[in-house]
Amino acid sequence: MDPFIIKNQVRVSARAVKRLRSGHLWIYAGDVVREPDNAADAMVQVVDGSGNLLGYAFYSRHSQIRLRIISRSEAPPTPEFFRARIESAIARRSKRIHEGSACRLVFGEGDLLPGIIVDRYDRHLVLQTLSYGADALKPFLSDTLHDLLQPMGIIERNDVKARRLEGLEESQGILYGNVPDEVEIQEDGIRFLINMRLGQKTGFFLDQSENRKSGRIYATGRALDCFTNTGAFALHFARSCESVLAVDISSDSLAMAGRNRDLNKSANVRFDEGNAFDYLRELENSKRTFNTICLDPPAFAKNRKALSGARKGYKEINLRALKLLEPEGILITSSCSYHLSESNFLEVLCEAARDAHRYIQIIETRGQSSDHPILSGMPETKYLKCFIARVL
Repeated sequence: MDPFIIKNQVRVSARAVKRLRSGHLWIYAGDVVREPDNAADAMVQVVDGSGNLLGYAFYSRHSQIRLRIISRSEAPPTPEFFRARIESAIARRSKRIHEGSACRLVFGEGDLLPGIIVDRYDRHLVLQTLSYGADALKPFLSDTLHDLLQPMGIIERNDVKARRLEGLEESQGILYGNVPDEVEIQEDGIRFLINMRLGQKTGFFLDQSENRKSGRIYATGRALDCFTNTGAFALHFARSCESVLAVDISSDSLAMAGRNRDLNKSANVRFDEGNAFDYLRELENSKRTFNTICLDPPAFAKNRKALSGARKGYKEINLRALKLLEPEGILITSSCSYHLSESNFLEVLCEAARDAHRYIQIIETRGQSSDHPILSGMPETKYLKCFIARVL
């Protein structure tokens, strides 16, 4: 079935119309008034209650996010339309592509390409198609990326649970060419090995790349990096710190971190396996202190129901970090939980400072790297929060 043939309409409520006009791209199942019976369409026309055309959208019959708007134009999207949009997304990253060997080339809704993620690692690409409609375009997307960028290989990393909400299976495999198990990249002169098949996200936390560079400017003395994963923050700190102690609960991640340390000849970095919550408590009990501490945990709030518990988790690790920092010490603390807003995260940090009997100066308020752009009108595209603070 040709995904570019659009045969059906979906009628939406007045509330959905208002949502679209505010700049949001998603329409939920509860705002669908009428949809085709048993249709397997990748894309549909979207109309209001009077039948007026609102645009075109990816259609996901089994998802609560029923529609993802692609275009508000009268003309239906064509292969040429999608190619032009992908070209534009890549062109916006031309400086990033020139400066380093890894970056996000397409950031889904942020680039008006809902559910489509493309990451570059050296001369290889990783593709994710996270919705039913986007997945139907996978062969076209692979061919287009090959034509535009001439990569050595393209791999799909669709081994994510989000696909099951779309009625899709998790999958992983080579779409074009050859992709080795590991690829070496450079970030601001630091070398990293990326596991293309097993690494977190698509292989690396690209969204923190600019925060790592900024954090390194302030990092001094004895540094502690919690939730280090494969050592990205730790190895940045190694360039400006006397010593770096880094901890993670995953032995596999730490094995790769150790190889990254050796690759960069960073003899002043030590990796320890452990639960960061327990590790911070043990450091406090042993009266250890640090000049720089980085906290980059996984998302504690996967959904709104988990927010209360997540706040407690974020407060605990920040409280313990603040107690471990020397006066004038630097705290680099992040949250990738979308449901915890930036203002709420700052509130948690202030509560932790109060309970630790410390004052903090916010030096920088940061977010995800510029290759993960935030779309106006769509708060879901803003998820990463990062504060760099001085502790007094």
